[in-house]
Amino acid sequence: MKETRIIGLLIRDRIKEAGKLQLTLSKHAHLIKSRLGFHELSENTCSRMGFVILHLSGKPEEWQAFETEISEIGGVEMQKMSFEL
Repeated sequence: MKETRIIGLLIRDRIKEAGKLQLTLSKHAHLIKSRLGFHELSENTCSRMGFVILHLSGKPEEWQAFETEISEIGGVEMQKMSFEL
């Protein structure tokens, strides 16, 4: 049965963790079907905290390697949803 996965990432300090996260996302770009990133922005402040939502394609075995690398980045929290199609 085919499966698809949605991953939500909370980046606690974008300034500190964005580089490591971007390298990992680029390395596994072939798995990322859609990507949405956002952070709080006001007239006076740009939040250090950010969020990324990913829609993955590919095989679950490939997702595992990607998720392991993400989990090794300090300051990044991951939540996952999987759907059987």
